[in-house]
Parts: sequence; C-alpha cells; structure tokens
Amino acid sequence: MVVRIVVAEDSLLVREGIERLLGKQDGIEVAALCVDLPELLAAVEEHRPDAVLTDIRMPPGNTDEGIVAATTLRETHPNIGVVVLSQYVEPTYALALLDGGSQGRAYLLKERLSDVEQLVQAIHEVTTGGSVIDPKVVESLVEARGRSTHSPLEHLTPRELEVLAEIAQGKNNAAVAASLVLSERAVEKHINSLFSKLGLGEEPDVHRRVKAVLLYLADREG
Repeated sequence: MVVRIVVAEDSLLVREGIERLLGKQDGIEVAALCVDLPELLAAVEEHRPDAVLTDIRMPPGNTDEGIVAATTLRETHPNIGVVVLSQYVEPTYALALLDGGSQGRAYLLKERLSDVEQLVQAIHEVTTGGSVIDPKVVESLVEARGRSTHSPLEHLTPRELEVLAEIAQGKNNAAVAASLVLSERAVEKHINSLFSKLGLGEEPDVHRRVKAVLLYLADREG
C-alpha cells in the first residue's frame, strides 16, 4: 500500500532533501511540495494525501504554522495524519499539537531527518491513527516535572491507567465513562487522582490532559 504525502517546508534545501530521501523509500509517494501554510492547505484539498509532513514554522508568519495546519486538518480532514518537524525540544509545541487529541499526530525533531527509518515509521504510524513524540521532547517534559528515571506512570492504579489510555485517544469524560462503563463522576475522580500522581495538579486542565497523554505515550514507546 502506497502512502501519499504532502510536504511543507520553506527551506529549499531541506524541502528537496526530504523529497529525495522519501523518494527512495518503497511505499511512500510525495504528492506535492509546499512552501507555506496556504499552499499546504490547498495541496491537501487537491491531492487528498494520507499524511502531511510539515515544518513547524514557515510563511506567512513563521511562528507555529505547522501546529495551525494540524489543528485545521483535524477539523477538515480528520483521517489525514500529520508529522510536525521542529528544531524545538521545548514541550510547549508538542502540547499544542496534541491539544485536540493524540490520534494521527507526530512531533519529531528535525535532527531525525538523518534517520530515515524513524521518519518513515512516524509517517506510517500517523496514517493508522497512532502517535509519535520525539523522545528528547518527552525527556525534557519529564525533567521539568522533576521525575526520576522510573516510569512516571508506575504509581497509577490499573483503572487510572485505563482512564489515561482513553484520554490519550482524545476522548472527553463522557466518552471515557461510556467506554469503561463508569459514571462521569467516577471518571473525574480517577482523572484528578492520576493528575495528582503525575505532578500535574496545579496546571490548567487542558495542559494537564495533554501532558498526561505525552507521559503515557512516552511510557508506551519505552
């Protein structure tokens, strides 16, 4: 099965390098190359790819266009996977990427371009609804929370782990309750408990949910 992708990168050298790199891989077809956000969104409408590989910063604003693209596509084309390439280890960008759920989203550092197998794996992962977060980003998040080398999830109960797994799929409390045959009140209690155990008790709710998902994904990949 051939995975068709649209690539968005404003640097000519990087853009052409990605095209050559992926062009040598069996099962991947580069449908279009784009230099900015409007061109990327237009290419998606024209080619309807399986996935998008995008730089995090590009014209017109050179701020967070890759995140904007991922957010937009979640609404307009929810089945299209998105791999965001970034030079920033700071977890804030990854948190923003996963704000609406982790399905079909990957956040990789640009240095991973030297590891074509990892890049290709991330592309295939997002096309099947999976998630990939660069290990260095997760390490930064864990270090910021003062965690040890042990898994940050080791103190969660089996039920709390089940609830967290459901949250990682982008489900709200009602959907989690329905899936696990629990009351919404019980789900809220489990969520508050796991937030506390993960050291996320003093942050805005949306950030707590996304950071908990990041830690869950890191633990699963490890």
